[in-house]
Amino acid sequence: MAAQIYTSLVLITLLAGFTNGYQLNVGGKDGWVVNPSESYTHWAQRLRFRVNDTLLFKYEKGTDSVLEVNKEDFDNCNTNNPEMKMEGGVSIFKFDRSGPFYFITGNKTNCYRGQKLVIVVLAVRTPPHAPPPSTSHAPSPSWAAKPPVKAPAPAPTTDVDAPSHPPVAPPPHHSFASPPTFTPSVVLVSTASLVLSLGFGGFIVSS
Repeated sequence: MAAQIYTSLVLITLLAGFTNGYQLNVGGKDGWVVNPSESYTHWAQRLRFRVNDTLLFKYEKGTDSVLEVNKEDFDNCNTNNPEMKMEGGVSIFKFDRSGPFYFITGNKTNCYRGQKLVIVVLAVRTPPHAPPPSTSHAPSPSWAAKPPVKAPAPAPTTDVDAPSHPPVAPPPHHSFASPPTFTPSVVLVSTASLVLSLGFGGFIVSS
């Protein structure tokens, strides 16, 4: 039970850190001074800064201040055109975007001596989105079989004289051989003389 409670507290702390960011003390225990034990350049390089993180500047009120400036004013230690000025002795600056931020002291002499700081805030990373499923289909090859084309059904007839029943099929044809045909041979003779000759065993009869 105790282990579960501890795990839950760790998760809550991590989530709170990702949501609200972390606070980092500029210069560590030395604070915002002219000659810190660790240079501000080295201190910034070994850390990672994200959107919603905050910087805590501690310095002597009335004799020092913190100015947020652009890169050109940072390089030239120009204290006349700050984008933001903090001079309360304890100042908190929150990163509201990614990219570089430039800070210098309000004391120009101390700025030339190295009391300046540049912070690069990491870009916000969002989880990649899976591409939507493709709805297109690969084209079918030219040799793919195509569905047969059906012939259109014949239109119904409107002829009123057409028979209402199908015609009767003719009787089947049988291929029987026809009987031989005998043609009688008739010989016509004159009425005066009619001769019929028949052969009976070699005898001839005449009339």
